[in-house]
Amino acid sequence: MNRFTVPMLLSAATLAASNYATAATPSPAWIEKSNAAAQMLLKTQAEFNPENASQQGMAEYDDKVIDLKPDLEARERAATLAAIRQLRSQLEQENDLKVQQDLRIMIRAAELANEGHDLNERYMLLYEDVGQDIFSGQFALLQDQVAPARRAQALVRLKRYLGLEAGYTPLIKLAQARFEALHGNARLLGPYSKEIEQALGNTGEYVDGIRQLYAKYKIAGAEAALSALQQQLDDYSAWTKSVVMPRARSDFKLPPELYAFQLKQIGVDIPPAQLMREAQLEFMETQAAMQLIAPMVAKSQGINASDYRDVVNVLKKQQLDKQSIEPHYHAIIGRIEEIIRRENIITLPQRPMVMRTASDAESAQVPAPHMQPPPLVNNQGESGEFILSLGVPASTGVANARFDDFTYKAAAWSLTAHEGRPGHELQFAGMLEGGVSLARSVFSFNSVNVEGWALYSEAEMLPYEPQEAQLAALDARLLRAARAFLDPMLNLGLITPERAHDILVHDVCASEALAQEELDRYTFQSPGQATSYFYGYARLMQLRAEAQIAMGPRFNRKAFNDFVVSQGLLPPDELAHEVRKDFVQPTLLAGQKS
Repeated sequence: MNRFTVPMLLSAATLAASNYATAATPSPAWIEKSNAAAQMLLKTQAEFNPENASQQGMAEYDDKVIDLKPDLEARERAATLAAIRQLRSQLEQENDLKVQQDLRIMIRAAELANEGHDLNERYMLLYEDVGQDIFSGQFALLQDQVAPARRAQALVRLKRYLGLEAGYTPLIKLAQARFEALHGNARLLGPYSKEIEQALGNTGEYVDGIRQLYAKYKIAGAEAALSALQQQLDDYSAWTKSVVMPRARSDFKLPPELYAFQLKQIGVDIPPAQLMREAQLEFMETQAAMQLIAPMVAKSQGINASDYRDVVNVLKKQQLDKQSIEPHYHAIIGRIEEIIRRENIITLPQRPMVMRTASDAESAQVPAPHMQPPPLVNNQGESGEFILSLGVPASTGVANARFDDFTYKAAAWSLTAHEGRPGHELQFAGMLEGGVSLARSVFSFNSVNVEGWALYSEAEMLPYEPQEAQLAALDARLLRAARAFLDPMLNLGLITPERAHDILVHDVCASEALAQEELDRYTFQSPGQATSYFYGYARLMQLRAEAQIAMGPRFNRKAFNDFVVSQGLLPPDELAHEVRKDFVQPTLLAGQKS
């Protein structure tokens, strides 16, 4: 749990891409050449994280399990260094400029991965949430869109997690040995106490979730393994309470070098002080915009209030019941697609969009609405899924654990635009249907460009939404600005969690459940990551403004948006270079000739 994730790792957060079986046209020769070079790096990291690889469509890893054997960081670092040397050698011999760019992207990603391994070894006493690891590995295979032949490998993988096959040590034993080997090193930071408490509370949900998946997909012969799973995770919880909790730290803040790395690896390339200033300005300007529209919404809705906070809180009382949530969201999806076509905003994917509510186990794993990406390696027609979490499961013991932030009618517009279309779902579907290189997807990935596109998508839809949905959308934007100053302020000791909580609940109108999930996110689940939404949005808006100013009447919004999606998951600097070179300049030159 405490390992710093880096863009090189394939996961629901890092989203690999390669060999698109569903691509509309064959890949250009330079992409084929780039992807051939990338396969070596892809296989290097897949050896250590096979579950993530199989989740992305690499079926040869379906029966393999995470590597927690001794000296993990040192072995990963050595393997990555070997890959870097090979990539540098290829770069020296390569003449194609696009392939050269891709090779440099992969080298930077691998170097960043090793920086993360170094920091883990230097600072962290690593605790592994084994329950979450096992659920993630099982859920990667037990889904409707996974082929039945691949689902059968889930039981093989489960037995290997549990040490029920010859040659395999139970994962809990490897995790315990990994922790205990460094337990006595007082220089290393133990896990944050609340992180451990949350992991313990979620374990039951993971076990129940796995049982439900085996029942749903009728995986036979699993009862002995499922019983062993329950017993082993019970034993691991007892060990965690007796061995890990006494070593846990009460202060969530990381050393400055670690927090700086967190910002760097998610794509923030400006100092925290500058980020906070820009976000605070956006926060105030968004509040002003909300206050401008709130009285009009109040009048149209018959609300006896004028302050935006009061109006939003009344709108939030228009809750959908559990049976109405999915139908309402699907209706909004249809209305958004109509607007996109009518206003020529972007090219829609050929495939229909998928949206559903989360199970309790999924909510324990990811306690927020999210996009479950499709397998982008060897995709066989699978689609991404917009998954709506309704809150932290009650069985975890968290008070006020249910959200009301995403299940009121007006909120569906901005959330669908963000997670669905034209946001994340379209972003990944566009890569499937258009095809981009591995380097420009998995190895150039960071949260800034991914989340920046989704927040930009919300802004694209905002003018066409009903007034009450516009107010809800601005409230969602207010949250992203708050994240971008609260996260660094908390981690740098510039604000207390209590004051941050008050801002989220009073000014952003967040529910208690969402406010707590946000604070957990800033302090231990993923420090720094929450800043990526605002920063990515700001960089993309700045790039669009630059293009519009340069091109004048020749600027075409749909062409610009299609071009951005066609570039895959390039970070802001790389994307800006491509927009200037291949979108703005050719149009201007064509205009001069005409």
